[in-house]
Formats: sequence, C-alpha cells, structure tokens
Amino acid sequence: MWAIRQKIHRAFRQNIICSTAPGIKPAIVILCLTVLPGCSVDKDASVLNIKATPIDARLQGDILVGPSVLNDPNRFVWGASVVQGKDGRFHMLYNTWECGDSIPEFNNSWVLYSKIAYATSDYPDKDFKFEKIVLQGRASEGDSSAWDAQMVSNPHLKAFKGKYYLYYIGSVDPGLQPTGAPGEGLSKRDRVQQNQKIGVIAFDNFQDLVNGNFERSDTPLLTPRTRVKTDHIVNPSPKGTQPKPDNIIVVNPSVVQRPSDGKYLLYFKGNIYDPHWKGVHGVAMSDTPTGPFTATDHVVFDVKLKDGKIASAEDPFVWYHKGHAKFYAVLKDFTGRITEQEPGLALLESSDGIEWAKSAHPFFMKKEISLKNGGNIEVNRLERPFLLIDANGIPLVLYAACSVGNINPKKDGTSFNVHIPIRHEVHRSLPKESQK
Repeated sequence: MWAIRQKIHRAFRQNIICSTAPGIKPAIVILCLTVLPGCSVDKDASVLNIKATPIDARLQGDILVGPSVLNDPNRFVWGASVVQGKDGRFHMLYNTWECGDSIPEFNNSWVLYSKIAYATSDYPDKDFKFEKIVLQGRASEGDSSAWDAQMVSNPHLKAFKGKYYLYYIGSVDPGLQPTGAPGEGLSKRDRVQQNQKIGVIAFDNFQDLVNGNFERSDTPLLTPRTRVKTDHIVNPSPKGTQPKPDNIIVVNPSVVQRPSDGKYLLYFKGNIYDPHWKGVHGVAMSDTPTGPFTATDHVVFDVKLKDGKIASAEDPFVWYHKGHAKFYAVLKDFTGRITEQEPGLALLESSDGIEWAKSAHPFFMKKEISLKNGGNIEVNRLERPFLLIDANGIPLVLYAACSVGNINPKKDGTSFNVHIPIRHEVHRSLPKESQK
C-alpha cells in the first residue's frame, strides 16, 4: 500500500483529500487515516462519515470532461472498478459499448451490446486511459450458445491473496418463446435481460488479462433459484413457488472476504414483483473466490418502509472496515426513502455481513458533482458506485457511472465515469497515542 499512500499524501498537499479532527494537525490525520505505525482507531467510538470532494472537470454540452472523468466519443461508458496493481499503477475495468445511430438507445443497447474494457492511470483519481476491450459476449468468438454469449456487464474487480478476480454478469438470448408461453411476445432485449447470471475469471496479472491468458467457465458462478412473475416471463417457476432473493436474475455482484471465518460473501440483486418491479438483494457464500457459491435465503439491505415493503435500491458496493470491525455498503437509493432525504447514494452497515442497518450518517451523496472551479452540476444518474479502499478499510476514491441528462433515450454516448476523492470526517478526538 506504500505507493497508494504516497499518492494520497500528494493529493492531500494539493487539497484534494483532507480530514478534520479537533486539535490534530492535518498531516497527522492523514497518517492515521492510512493506518501507519503508531496510529489506531477506536472501533467502538468511531463513526464513518465520508464526503465527496470537488473534481477536476468541466461541463461541455451534456457531458462532463476533464482529468477526473472517463468518457469516450465512440462508446457509452458506465460502471467502473479499480485496484492498485503490483506495479503500483491503478487498473480499471469498466462497462462500455458502441454508440451511434446504428445502435439502439442506451436503455436497450446496454443489455444487448455491453462489453468490459481496461484502462490504466498513474493516479487513483484521474487520467485513466483506455487500453483495450478485454471481455465481450462469446458470440463474438463464435460461441453463440454460451451462457454469456450476448453481453457482459457489471465488472467488479477484486484482489485476494495476490491474485485478481473479475466478477461480471453475462447473458444469452433464450430465443423466441412458444405461442401461449408466458414469455411469448417478449423482445430480444427483455429475454436477454431476464437471463442474466454472474460469472468470474481469475488472472495473475493484468498483462495476462490483456493477452487473453485466462479461462472462462462454461457455467455461471451463480444462477437464480426461482423465476416467479405472473406474466411476461421466460421459463417461469411452477405456480405457488415462493421467490428467493435470487429471483429471475442475479446481477450487481459485490464480493468481500469475512475476517471472522474466511468465507467469501457475494452480494447480488434479484427481481421481485409486489405487484410492481423492485430490486431485492441476497448473499451467497463460498470458501474460495471462485466458488462454488451457495445462495442463502437471507434478504439483505432490506430497509423497510412504513408499509413494510423494502425500499428500492441497487448497485451495492460492500467492504470491510478493519478499524471499525464492521461491513459497510454504499448503494443506489432510488427514492431517498432509505436515507429519508433525497435520491442518491446511501450508506448501510453490518457486524456480520448478513444483518444490515442504516449507518449513523446514511446519506452518502446526492446526485450532484462538485467542481474545483466552484460550480456544482446536478446529474440525472449517479450509480454503480465502487470505492478504492485502503488496507484498513478507509475509502479513498469513489468511482460512479454518471450522466447529466436522462441517458435512457440517447444514442450519442454522453455517459461517463466520474472519479471522486473522498474526505473522511472525524468528529471526535483520536486516541492519545495518535496525537504524539
């Protein structure tokens, strides 16, 4: 982690990342946040309160451009995932696909054409450059029957014990449904969307990834156990089946290792209808990063509304904070009912990774980007959050898929990924040994 600490210290000197703690000099605070020797955090008294800071970007038409933004005039750019490699550089895998008049609008094209691209930078929060498309539907390789033949999306990049793992979703068109079947008349887009599953590839280094030196499994890592929907559904479960959290689809993978028992927890989103669509989240467990993963019946991130129904959310990113000895999750709050403020990103916490509750400061970020030039840009979409985390669990940079206007009907590629340094606010005195 030394290289990333150097970059964070550089960012601090440039007033990119800072912290406030009464009576403590800023340099000492940064040392404590990056958990250098002699610093500690009282896990019982600490409260996680992390805030977004201004980025180096400007509004150009209907899109943000600048060092803190990744966009591409020839492609849509969406969710991204970043780790610091063994070479000290920062490696990003992100969701992308072609744009233009010959491609359907965003709402349909992401389902049919999504690919995963690779970008790199010397910095955690800026200057990422496209290198190569590294994963796409296997139909492009001549295998139109593979479970991930049509598309790949939702990249989630993790490093465990010196090896890298790319978790992703894929799908294949199950084909036109027979006359009279519940899925009769569904479009190709909807058939593909209803067939999404989670997979993983493992690789030793990013050069292997770029060169294609990895194996893709012929079977998904996780497949839905139930397919419950009253109509317009491909291959429904028998009548009377009770939906599991992994209902119809499993998407939005987020993986973390639980320190208490070494288990790997894979969080996912399924679809339920009560009676209208809503995302519901579950968790699967494994002894290894590559499975087999077994889905549990636990519903997680289940913040209840006054009527007892679960608040609508998606895109969880989960991590473990060693200093606080607990799990945190940042996820998209569709309506603002989780934080009781406004739509944006919410923060939840858990002691075991299974039972979740709102954090003391649950409103992580509203749908607004602050610029270094002093301006603020309200955005229509801010989702697919991913955090760069230090060795102790302190968030350093937020990566999020973003669009200024409504991206769904567009074909012009005006979507982007924004890289936002995080400020960690401390609202109490640090332990005495940290103040020496």
